[in-house]
Amino acid sequence: MLDVPKSAEKSYADGKILQSSADGIGVITFNNPEKRNAMSLEMWEGVGSALIELRDDPNTRIVILRGAGDKAFVSGADISQFEKNRHNAEASEEYAKRSAAQRALLADFPKPVIASIRGFCMGGGMQVAMSADIRIAAEDSQFGIPAAKLGIAYGFDGLKHLVSLVGPSWARLLMFTGMRIHSSEAVRIGLVDRVVPDAELWDATMEIARTISGNAPLAIKAAKITIAQVLKDRDDRDMNAIKQIGLECMDSEDFREGRRAFMEKRKPEFRGR
Repeated sequence: MLDVPKSAEKSYADGKILQSSADGIGVITFNNPEKRNAMSLEMWEGVGSALIELRDDPNTRIVILRGAGDKAFVSGADISQFEKNRHNAEASEEYAKRSAAQRALLADFPKPVIASIRGFCMGGGMQVAMSADIRIAAEDSQFGIPAAKLGIAYGFDGLKHLVSLVGPSWARLLMFTGMRIHSSEAVRIGLVDRVVPDAELWDATMEIARTISGNAPLAIKAAKITIAQVLKDRDDRDMNAIKQIGLECMDSEDFREGRRAFMEKRKPEFRGR
């Protein structure tokens, strides 16, 4: 296991979800390596609890998602639960309802989220990774959505993310075939943002996380809000939210600190207010 920032490490879902934070960086680890970090319903609920804590922690400025071990980020949903929880349409709908709040927490998380991907990132793991703001992958990573091989309809939110990243043609190819692609192809089509050698993945992830953590939180919040609105249909955009966060930035102590630091040729110390 690679070193992660440590405060008091907390665990959820019987230890299958780990959460820690230090120096403004929170880390959530999918800790089910014997199943290649396949996600159970209990793990989704644990992720939700970890996200809420990091969301509400004023000292946490960014969150990293990662998988335990060297085999997988998240290899998909835990298929062993399907017979019990997703054996037909009614059961699958109930499963979706129980995990919907947690998936929404991730998709709408107000702070930047980085997915640090090593090994398999498949099915539901793709949905987790695509919900992050930034995806950094090791060279050994593999990606795919095998829904067509399992008779599953991949959900609207997951496909919306997929199409927004790779476009409709690649989305069709991936979904119709259930094919796997390697990280070199994933970065070429825009599914991931950067590929690094396997041994450098964590250092590369932390370098970006520290850079973001050192920048002005309100300015980053403004960028995240505005980009989210850009991706919506024109009639659905909340232009008032964009205007409001812009005003908050311009009236903030951080804006004054940024100006002073620039004039004094020193590194600014932002406080998120």
